[in-house]
Amino acid sequence: MAQSSAAPDDPPAASRGISRRTQSDIYRAGISGTRPRVPVDTDALEAAARKALSAEAFAYIAGGAGAERTVAANRAAFGRWQVWPRPLRDVSSRDLSVDFLGVRRPTPLLLAPLGVMEMAHADADLAVARAAASLGVPYTLSNQASFPMEAVADAAPGGSRLFQLYWSASDDLNASLLRRAEASGCEGVVVTLDTHLLGWRTRDLDLAYLPFTRAMGIAQYTSDPVFQQLVRERSRGGTDASTPPPPVKVTPKAVAAGVRIARKGAALTGTSSVRENLRSPLPRAAVETFLDVFSTPALTWDDLAKARQWTSLPIILKGIVHPDDAIRALDAGVDGIWISNHGGRQIDQSVPTLEVLPTIAERVAGRVPIVFDSGVRQGSDVFIALALGATTVALGRPYSYGLGIAGEAGVREVVRNVLAELDITLGLSGHTSIAEVGRGALREV
Repeated sequence: MAQSSAAPDDPPAASRGISRRTQSDIYRAGISGTRPRVPVDTDALEAAARKALSAEAFAYIAGGAGAERTVAANRAAFGRWQVWPRPLRDVSSRDLSVDFLGVRRPTPLLLAPLGVMEMAHADADLAVARAAASLGVPYTLSNQASFPMEAVADAAPGGSRLFQLYWSASDDLNASLLRRAEASGCEGVVVTLDTHLLGWRTRDLDLAYLPFTRAMGIAQYTSDPVFQQLVRERSRGGTDASTPPPPVKVTPKAVAAGVRIARKGAALTGTSSVRENLRSPLPRAAVETFLDVFSTPALTWDDLAKARQWTSLPIILKGIVHPDDAIRALDAGVDGIWISNHGGRQIDQSVPTLEVLPTIAERVAGRVPIVFDSGVRQGSDVFIALALGATTVALGRPYSYGLGIAGEAGVREVVRNVLAELDITLGLSGHTSIAEVGRGALREV
């Protein structure tokens, strides 16, 4: 029995918000023995994803830095806040909409940028974009996507998208990526600041697995004319490359990685022939070029002004945790602040983002929108973050779990479930709109 995003045969449910529609869909399907495609419970969702994904994929998506204390702290921070139930208020009609980047959005939810989603599902970013568009949720497309941004735009032409930029060592490449983002219909640029050095990710290190070394998650680069030129120059010995990598021991896994790299090289060689691509130096040169230019630890506040020359899109800085950096961002004239510690993937024992959200919100004082992420798993988490001052809230790992379990439909159900619980929490706390939600909706433990 197919499940839909609405219940057209149940008009009362359709008029009572996404929570009632979602419950109606699930329970009506249950009469025929159909259960949700993905678990609704967040712990069960992660457990199901662990079973569905390869060990390498799950480690890359679920893992954090060091002993993963930041991942745990992000979650624990939500436990220090409780929602006040407020009955006997008319909450029969509820409005989840918010203003963000000059547009009235149907919900306060964004999808955070997650790279290398081909590790979860072959349709990767295409599936995520379609699912997000079906629910009216903006999708922040990763710089480390598995499909070029133009292909994602074609897959979900009606969807709202932002583009995440990892500031590379090549300004020409940065400028080219932002021009493409604007031309492909993105509504804003999210400059991620906290990955100028790759975090110490113990799960990935134990598996000796980094997807980029296998040409995964670099589609934005291999489809870019500036990057392609850098690759050609490297293959001709025309640029000063870093120390050549040590030779790779020939094993079945190494051969499989070589074949994957060859297949990914079509954008550079102009042929889909694996045999021809294995002979070409370009696919391997693309991987090495990416590893050289991916990010720069020399990035400073002064460099950010260049982004204004490269694009007219609104610019949001992602990776802000210290309140002083939030004020510095305002002084730099950015259009938004994204509070994030990269989901605990960059620094072990980092400051949890929810702990600093109230202070940053107070100091920003509504001058620019605040996006919040890290530790968000369900609708009640979204409510708490909104009550503490976030304008919008970004969801990360849970939607990738849905993708790995059930593809596009899995993403849609995960996002729908988060919105449904948010809607229920809004009503049971006695509120009828996101605009009404503030610190008074919470009790600090």
